Amino acid sequence: MMRWAWPITLLLLAACSKGEPVPDDAAKSSATPDLAEPALSQEVTADYHPDPALPPPTTRETGIGARDKVIPAAIRGRWGLTAADCTSTKGDAKGLLTIDATSLRFYESHGELARIRERGASRIVADYKFSGEGMEWDRLMLLDAQGGGQTLVRRDYGDEADTPLLRYTRCS
Repeated sequence: MMRWAWPITLLLLAACSKGEPVPDDAAKSSATPDLAEPALSQEVTADYHPDPALPPPTTRETGIGARDKVIPAAIRGRWGLTAADCTSTKGDAKGLLTIDATSLRFYESHGELARIRERGASRIVADYKFSGEGMEWDRLMLLDAQGGGQTLVRRDYGDEADTPLLRYTRCS
């Protein structure tokens, strides 16, 4: 009797485990949108490596704010780490990020675009001069709009960059 118990136990465990779903071509062709969270683009985590020999700019480079020396339009707007960041009326939206052509505005800090290292239609890697809470600092940052412009991925670089890869959602 015991020798039959093990195979039955293993079959029950296999039935309860979450396996990979089998693709169904009919389901893919349905009009129902995929509600799964979009995967992060591999280029966000793999293709940019800051040059350590390039120090932060001491002042904003000339031309910042004109022509192509601006934050791409696809990235501009209001972004929240949570839905509540977009709807708060009490001034306590600590995860809100507001982006215009030349600056980033966080809850308690403000960053001015100082140098663009890489730029595309929906992506920028740039140096910013930050101030907030009585302090000033420089930060190299990647901003990448994904998912049809509804998701913004942010990555900070440098010795003092303690922020992990962050994902924001565009505020409506």
